[in-house]
Amino acid sequence: MLCCQASERLGPIEGRRSARRVHFPEATAGSCRQLRPDPPDASNLWHCECINPREAARGGALPAPLFTTTDDVVLTGRHWVRTDAPRAAVVLVHGFTASANDPAVSDVAEALHADGVDVVCYDARGHGTSEGHSTLGDLERHDVAAAVEAARERNDRVVLVGASMGAIAALRYAAHADGLAGVVSVSCPAQWRLPRNVQGVLAAGLTRTRVGRAVASRWMGVQVAPRWTNPEPPIDLVPKVHAPVAFLHGAADRFVPAAAAAELYEVAGEPRRLRIVPDMGHAFAPQSVPAIRDAVDWALDPTMRALGAKDSP
Repeated sequence: MLCCQASERLGPIEGRRSARRVHFPEATAGSCRQLRPDPPDASNLWHCECINPREAARGGALPAPLFTTTDDVVLTGRHWVRTDAPRAAVVLVHGFTASANDPAVSDVAEALHADGVDVVCYDARGHGTSEGHSTLGDLERHDVAAAVEAARERNDRVVLVGASMGAIAALRYAAHADGLAGVVSVSCPAQWRLPRNVQGVLAAGLTRTRVGRAVASRWMGVQVAPRWTNPEPPIDLVPKVHAPVAFLHGAADRFVPAAAAAELYEVAGEPRRLRIVPDMGHAFAPQSVPAIRDAVDWALDPTMRALGAKDSP
């Protein structure tokens, strides 16, 4: 999976309305992803996932409505709910080219759900079946806001877990939000730098050229915005986050070096945590799952936060 950190993109659009969550009619086991054709008003759109009724009875991924952001972008989503009272809710924010249905994203969601939390995930703007154009972490803050509002319908304790582009979006939202239980940043860059390797060249080509954006649209299903406005990099956002924040990074990440996590950790306020995971690659790699589960527990448990903050190989 290619997870980019910077692109040409549209400038910020400040919303004038609060995010709206659209509820849906009861779905049957045979129903699947669909959009009502008319009228075009977002309040008449809905989305659902095919699910096994036995899974629904014991909790799991349920049919999810569309979210409408404050800047009027309609997003599709999934919601893993507990049949008992959840101890918290996690908003899971995927990276570039992924979606709520990506196997790696689902693996993280299912692991966290098994730990007693509700999980809300969605296709970021320009990805999957959502509307809009990808700005790789800038306007995606509005996507995060809509998902947080949905998550809080069942539990006020919300932890953000974002990877790569999703980590940028989570930090950008958290820098101007209050009341979060925690933020888990996975494989996040510190500055707007691309690596000088094949992955970096491909990322630049896909996001900064007209041909690359056409390729991303046709072959990856991602609509990338055409202009870059150079927003604040993550290293300028992190000091503004007033919530427990954990930084996870793979020692084997070839796209964003692990040193970026150390840079972010150094400017973060307390409580903070840094973990470099051996043999882990970029974003929601399989090796990230235990570390993410541990980081969410750390954010939710004051006793764990009192323990050591750094954990490196």
